[in-house]
Amino acid sequence: MKHIIIIGAGASGLTAAYFAAKNQAKVTVLEHTSKAGKKILVTGNGKCNLTNMVQTLEDFRGKKPEFGYELLKYFSVEDTISYMEELGIATKEKRGYVYPRSETAVTVQKKLLQKCLALGVTIVYDTKVDEIKKEKGKFLVTTNQGSYEGDACILATGSQAAPKTGSDGSGYTLAKALGLKIIKPLPALVQLCAEDKICKEASGVRCEVMADLYIQGEHRISNQGELQITDYGLSGIIVMQISRYAVEAMDRRKQVQISLDFFPEMTESGLAKKLYRYLEQAKEETVLEVLDGFLNDKLAFGLLSQMGIGRKKKARELDESWAGDMAHFMKNYMVELTGYKGFEQAQVCQGGVDTSQIQQDTMEVKEIPDLYVVGELLDVDGNCGGYNLQFAWGSGAVAGKNASM
Repeated sequence: MKHIIIIGAGASGLTAAYFAAKNQAKVTVLEHTSKAGKKILVTGNGKCNLTNMVQTLEDFRGKKPEFGYELLKYFSVEDTISYMEELGIATKEKRGYVYPRSETAVTVQKKLLQKCLALGVTIVYDTKVDEIKKEKGKFLVTTNQGSYEGDACILATGSQAAPKTGSDGSGYTLAKALGLKIIKPLPALVQLCAEDKICKEASGVRCEVMADLYIQGEHRISNQGELQITDYGLSGIIVMQISRYAVEAMDRRKQVQISLDFFPEMTESGLAKKLYRYLEQAKEETVLEVLDGFLNDKLAFGLLSQMGIGRKKKARELDESWAGDMAHFMKNYMVELTGYKGFEQAQVCQGGVDTSQIQQDTMEVKEIPDLYVVGELLDVDGNCGGYNLQFAWGSGAVAGKNASM
């Protein structure tokens, strides 16, 4: 019977364990915390967004973004849903997003752990791996709780994001010691920092915007959705989606700006005409009172104050050109980014083990037979919406199946 040692009991590690054990392999999982699947519990705001019915190349990032996308050939969205059914987890879909029907991540963590244990998987907790060596075709894993010998080894340690869940970056050290190239890990799906006045004046406001990211003055990416303005900068799903590009650029000391369009559903000329009409029909009101019909009052005040329009200025004091200036300002509000939140707040990491070293159809390291790398430890990060978990299930399943052959 083949013995497989898996380092890490997260989504990808437990999935690898499940599929390897189904293939009659002996499986030992070494987990350095006191609980398996801790990060699963916080995914999808605790609801566990399992996958997404819509998968495109643009939903995956990394030095080779096609690596994450093309893994779908070997473990598809349909395979993920079937896998959940095998575990006893009914699923539901909302606008393409797939969740457990219970809408709680605890269901997924509990069922996956139960099924692994039922298949005879051994999970050893509070186990810190000090060294992994391959000698005479066997892997010798030295830990603080003794040594383990296996025929194959799967690295599923996670990244450096959300270290409270166990992803402390130790997998990078193990991978480097085995001779693997690491692309610098940086936060992704993370909040961005700015010292713009609007952040102080409109902190706590949520609104629908179009965000355009500029690096050294050149447009990089756009995203439309909910923005959350905070006292430290910008958050919300649109910021998370474009953050990896902003973080990467700031790490290289490049200028990074976000242009915010607070009226994405309207053209600039259309907005100008509407603003002027509202100003004309409410001449004795203040401009701020007029804008209350358009924007959150904190946001409206913040924008007007930066245009030099006081809260007591009357609508009759502004002419049509002012309406045009206001429309342009509110559809092209430029925020200079000054930094980003760290690994503690990041949902995932960019960077990690260079995927050019990995055989995609097996997840095996090309130069080290029977060594596999899966999940967030690899240089693959996806959009919000189930893409990172899809990659975790897929890479774990492919590695587990192949390692046990």
